Amino acid sequence: MMPLEWESLRKRLGSYRQDHLFQHLQSLSEADQSRLLREIEAIDFDELQRTIQGQGESVDWRALSARAESPQAIRIDQAASVQRVAYEAGERAIRDGKVAMILVAGGQGTRLGFDKPKGMFRIGPVSHRSLFAMHADSLRGAMKKFGVSIPLMIMTSPATDAQTREYFESHHWLGLSKDQVKIFQQGTMPAVDRETGAVLLESPGRIAMSPDGHGGIVKALRLSGILDDCREQGIEYFYYAQVDNPLVVACDPLLIGHHILEGSQMTTQVVQKRFATEKVGNVVSIDGKTQIIEYSDLPEEVAQQTNEDGSLKLWAGNIAVHVMDRAFLDECSRDPESLPFHLAFKAVPYLDSEGQLVRPSTPNAIKLERFVFDLLPRASKAIVVEGDAKDVFAPVKNAEGAASDTPSTSKRAISDRAKRWLAEAGVECSQDCLVEIHPLWAWDADDVKSRLQGSGSIHSDTYFA
Repeated sequence: MMPLEWESLRKRLGSYRQDHLFQHLQSLSEADQSRLLREIEAIDFDELQRTIQGQGESVDWRALSARAESPQAIRIDQAASVQRVAYEAGERAIRDGKVAMILVAGGQGTRLGFDKPKGMFRIGPVSHRSLFAMHADSLRGAMKKFGVSIPLMIMTSPATDAQTREYFESHHWLGLSKDQVKIFQQGTMPAVDRETGAVLLESPGRIAMSPDGHGGIVKALRLSGILDDCREQGIEYFYYAQVDNPLVVACDPLLIGHHILEGSQMTTQVVQKRFATEKVGNVVSIDGKTQIIEYSDLPEEVAQQTNEDGSLKLWAGNIAVHVMDRAFLDECSRDPESLPFHLAFKAVPYLDSEGQLVRPSTPNAIKLERFVFDLLPRASKAIVVEGDAKDVFAPVKNAEGAASDTPSTSKRAISDRAKRWLAEAGVECSQDCLVEIHPLWAWDADDVKSRLQGSGSIHSDTYFA
């Protein structure tokens, strides 16, 4: 016989036409019943119903793209005096303990043929350091340079959380202190049937769930208590990056400084697109608001538009590096409408009414996720700052053999940046050798110059550490 609390919950779910979630209840153990109850109670069915019912209200990307303009941006060729003032402003904020770093690490290395969290993938061209280590070392280099401890928050997903925690603990927190690193998990959303909106079961006692996207960071920061902790610590700015880009300059003072001086609530670093249809988000201005149109939503004829000098009209590619005000994120975290859900149609295995697992070959379900860049038009002011792609962007997204963004192209980019720093210090490197510089040895080109003065040459793989 079903307990009264279950009967009450079943009636409530019936009002949403979701009472099928109980159809296999009697076959479950007491522990599995309790777990299913927790999963059901964690779902906001009002929000889910509103989102699914609104799925027909799709964005007219063609009409929106027709109004898109090149964003107002601080370009890479800005005057040295402007760069210096911005750098000094960012440096002051870092030294004053007002900056923390957020690293988004919810993805697995499946596309790389790697069955662990992507952050554990080894990418150092000579050292073979992991992506996690590259970011931790860059942050350690910043702390050494500016003489301050900088908190690191790492957002995982259900698929990567346990292994990420184990990795950091077994590797002694990658040289950081345990108290300095906060690992927290993004939320999940249930997958629902594309036709009926019914929440899908992946087993008799488990709902088919998926991560709620990198935009889930807003809610997760609040629920984890990190926003409150950071307010108490005097943190005012978050430097945000994704784990798959080893060229990220942890807490780059230049980017942070522009954010502060411009009074921006959310700042986005961009690079000049290599070609019109490159698979990056397009940072644009629409009706005076900065926002991002994904490459898949941008009509090709709009993407191909050029200026009089032949350059791309929509030139700014998103690299998922942001600076965000803590107060702005706090405000957004308290508003459930601050970030819209995006609906993706996917083939999701599910349990049918007979208790049989069905593996569809075509998209049968809707997955829901949020994107952090959708905060841009909400900000009272959002600015765009151009970076040099060869210095800040070399993501590891695809397996070897792909046209771009492979481990080999990323390793070469890491090495090439090191060689440029050495060249500025008067050291020449052979074209065919790989070079890597540990951030504690030199965090930037100026550090290299202070260590190496005069002529020299490198002809074999070399690791400065």
